Amino acid sequence: MTVDKGISIKNIYYMLSYAFDIKRLRKEDYKRVAGEEFDNIYDLFAAMLEKGVSQQIKQGLYREYVPMQEELPLMRGKPDISETMRLRVQRKQKLFCRFDEFSQDDLYNQILKITIQLLSRADGVSEKRKQALRRLDVNFCDVSLIQPRNIAWDRIMYRRGNRSYELLLNICRLVLIGLLQTTEDGSYKLLSFTDENMAKLYEKFILEYYKQEHRELDAKAAQVKWNFTAEPDKKTAAYLPQMNTDITLQKGDKKLIIDAKYYRKMLVKNYSDTNEKLRSANLYQIFTYVKNMDTNNTGNVSGLLLYAKTEDELFPDGEPFEICGNSIGAKTLDLSKDFEEIASQLDKIAEYYFPHQT
Repeated sequence: MTVDKGISIKNIYYMLSYAFDIKRLRKEDYKRVAGEEFDNIYDLFAAMLEKGVSQQIKQGLYREYVPMQEELPLMRGKPDISETMRLRVQRKQKLFCRFDEFSQDDLYNQILKITIQLLSRADGVSEKRKQALRRLDVNFCDVSLIQPRNIAWDRIMYRRGNRSYELLLNICRLVLIGLLQTTEDGSYKLLSFTDENMAKLYEKFILEYYKQEHRELDAKAAQVKWNFTAEPDKKTAAYLPQMNTDITLQKGDKKLIIDAKYYRKMLVKNYSDTNEKLRSANLYQIFTYVKNMDTNNTGNVSGLLLYAKTEDELFPDGEPFEICGNSIGAKTLDLSKDFEEIASQLDKIAEYYFPHQT
């Protein structure tokens, strides 16, 4: 089955495995999930969480020291003097203590719990998987229920003890950012997987694919510095935007800047045009990146607009242009094909711009 624009839901599984560098998704323990058919992307996420959380429960849920506060008859940790005095005024013979407890009730498990509960009630998730998620939920009875809008994603750090949570929480994040709070009862419902979500995943997938499968290339999301011909006034230069590439590949003195584009419609027609054309802003952007990175005008820096193929009848897929001494091209990546063919398309791009020396 496919989501909007003919993208195979199954391929999103593989894109996730590269985007978050989770090689175990491409190995035996997840093969059963990869072989299933899914009618809805959230059904895929539910299947992946069911598999991953089940394994995590067998290994043991992650625990960490969580700050606690409680009224106790005996001192534990550090007493809070002002709060204890308040208790004495109320004639309570207790101490107000603050202490750390080694607990499962941490942010990592709280995110898993709320996501499992939401998917177990979501439209588009099969009843079989909903029941499986509900069975998993009982393992989180000692974990607090957090509100999705209160999740501090920037507080999440992965160490040796919780590295297995990385894929699971990234799936949770994709699910939770697709939530809409209703105004009637404050409950949540799932929206369709948006173009914005897919655009971010598409970009990260391409970068990580080249990092993992083409180690002969230096792949990174490089920043391009403005190639000033004279030292600018610092106050004026501060207004210039940063130029951050999606993907930059380098081998020796050759570089390729890839701008990953994900649109519902790739080509557009302006009021004065008779034919559909590339979006001018895309072309201006990649050209600016290339010319500013190629500081010595060697022609060794190329640019490529790599569009996710839509259902448009026309799409860019020809030879690159030579503009001001640099190669500027536009191609499409067909995400409706088998993943082996998608990988082959990416491999051919690498071979074209960085041919093997014989």
